[in-house]
Amino acid sequence: MWGKTLGIVGFGRIGRAVARRASGFQMKVIYTDAVHAAGEMEKELKAEFREMNALLAEADFVSLHVPLLPETRGLFGAEKFSRMKPTAFLINTSRGPVVKEADLVAALEGGKIAGAGLDVYENEPLIHAGLKRANVVLAPHIASASLETRTKMACIAAENVAAFFAGQRPPNILNPEVLKAS
Repeated sequence: MWGKTLGIVGFGRIGRAVARRASGFQMKVIYTDAVHAAGEMEKELKAEFREMNALLAEADFVSLHVPLLPETRGLFGAEKFSRMKPTAFLINTSRGPVVKEADLVAALEGGKIAGAGLDVYENEPLIHAGLKRANVVLAPHIASASLETRTKMACIAAENVAAFFAGQRPPNILNPEVLKAS
């Protein structure tokens, strides 16, 4: 990884945290997102914005950090893999259905990309049989499985419940339309 180019797809809180870690490996960081990061953030993280196709053509590692939305479901399929370097690796720790696994297997088998690292799967808990290969690292959705992270997750959940029952808007609400409907 030393000195390689990391392409981050989704430059929110987690994407930016990955960029910070990449600096320890002297990686060039490029990103794409629906929204450009502020100039100060780009400067702090030494990150440069790229359109998706340019990022795919340049990155040695493409790391996905997007939420699962209608527009991101199946975002990475044959067309995106064909734009990646044949020496590139896809890393998905975001949401499984962002990647079309059958297309990923075809890209791996056809030498379109060099490998993949997956912590999430299109049809969890099932894993596409074609992904069980030497150039793919599979993890059982444990990227956040540290005592500190799980404790923080529990605290955030409790804060949201407490806010709701206090008649306040939960700070991490994902579906605000539900509050308006009730």
